[in-house]
Amino acid sequence: MNTLKPYVFLILAIVSLNTANAQNHLNNNPEKFEKNWESLSKVNQVPDWFQDAKFGIYTHWGPVSSAFEGADPNKHYGGWHGMLMYLDGKKVPTKDGKPSSNYSHHKKKYGKPSKYGYKYLIEQFNPSGFDAKKWADLFQKSGAKFAGPVAMHHDNFAMWNSKATRWNIMNYGGIDPSAELKAAIEAKGMRFMASFHHAFTWKYFAPAHAHGNINPKDYDLYTSPHSLESDTPDERFYKEWWAKLKEYIDVYQPDLIWFDWWLENMTEECRQEFLAYYYNKGIEWNKEVAVAYKETTFPITTAVKDYERGRPNQPKNPAWLTDTSPGAWFYRPGAQFKSPNELIDILADIVSKNGLMLLNVPPNPDGTIPPVMENLLIDIGAWLAINGDAIYNTRPWTIFGEGPTRLPEGGHKVEKHKIEYTNTDIRFTKKSEKEFYAIVLDTPKNQIVIKSLSTQIGVLNSKIEEIVLLGSAEKIKWKRTDEGLVIDAPKSYPTQYAHSFKIVLEGYKENDIGGAIDAHKD
Repeated sequence: MNTLKPYVFLILAIVSLNTANAQNHLNNNPEKFEKNWESLSKVNQVPDWFQDAKFGIYTHWGPVSSAFEGADPNKHYGGWHGMLMYLDGKKVPTKDGKPSSNYSHHKKKYGKPSKYGYKYLIEQFNPSGFDAKKWADLFQKSGAKFAGPVAMHHDNFAMWNSKATRWNIMNYGGIDPSAELKAAIEAKGMRFMASFHHAFTWKYFAPAHAHGNINPKDYDLYTSPHSLESDTPDERFYKEWWAKLKEYIDVYQPDLIWFDWWLENMTEECRQEFLAYYYNKGIEWNKEVAVAYKETTFPITTAVKDYERGRPNQPKNPAWLTDTSPGAWFYRPGAQFKSPNELIDILADIVSKNGLMLLNVPPNPDGTIPPVMENLLIDIGAWLAINGDAIYNTRPWTIFGEGPTRLPEGGHKVEKHKIEYTNTDIRFTKKSEKEFYAIVLDTPKNQIVIKSLSTQIGVLNSKIEEIVLLGSAEKIKWKRTDEGLVIDAPKSYPTQYAHSFKIVLEGYKENDIGGAIDAHKD
């Protein structure tokens, strides 16, 4: 009888268990990120949840929202009111030597900015109409998959119950919209995001210092005194910038942090410290988080590039983001907004090029959302409810589209070019190797001809088995010719904007000859 056999099995079992535990330890405890680009470039900077989402919402709202109440609707006012309200043409020079329209409006409404500065706007803030559940319900109806507040704009004011700064909405409003929105948004199955714009605060409040009359105890709002030309924040600025950001990460655990510009002017070390801290927090929370940036703030291997009111004119890899607004960023009385049709066409163009849209919603000064904005979001959501399969969870197809209407160039602010897409402009997205979508960006009057899918062009080398119009039960008639894929116009369309055709393929086939010796005989 072999008395060693049970012990051998026991030893093998222990070794096997230890090996499994070690493997689980590695799987459950990924390597922490260090404060250098080499380490940070190992992150999966575009998590699947983010690339699948395609559409998100954030909200420009705060003390400055009330600044334009009573403004002359026939005059142009710059959006950075907290900065432009100090441009008097004397202490702060202007191009024509005259006061800015923001300065004149502010002086007329409140008094001289030297006496009634931005601090006065904060003291007047009255967010009495804010309702996080209503916001989240509307965002869900819009079809957004992630949403959240502008946590801190250039004005250095925290839209959360902050311990890092006394200039916060709990102290000047009695609410914590970040906490309420996080709970309401996540309850609707959406991811929670927050945006930070306070790197530019150093430049934003420089004109306020030019007027003087700022109490030194308020430097925690206006920053330390410095010249208009200064591009070098002081040590205090860096310390306070990081304290606010770190507090928000720790308390609200956002899935996405979005940065506005000017952070690229701050030190490389502070940017690396943020990324390492946030990505390591993601590991701690057991979820993949994402960071969006502008300009050259981060290497593209470490975060998601954002185009403000713009987008590339061709597909880009890795996935990227567009932040845009249907009108002004903050509340304006009688604001003019883009139509649902325009925004849906832009969304389809963005998604076809491997991008996502982050759409701004500018609430009223009291925190209610204007009816015109509600209707706009509901219309977008109604379209996505029918056409969402062509948008969500998709990836770029072989080509992004066809048609006469193209962006003349890619990059920031290209939306300044007024583009109206037609019924011959088509954008493609892909669900799998056997299923892709053709989104026709306006209602066709007759047949739809997709020239890229011609039998004479090698873009599509698989047999089409079926074509379905999303949202319709009507059988779609089609044929593929030298001219292109010709789709007969259906009797009716389920939506009044763009129309999505799902194209189901047989799939690629290939004979498996193998490597038998006989196959290679002369």
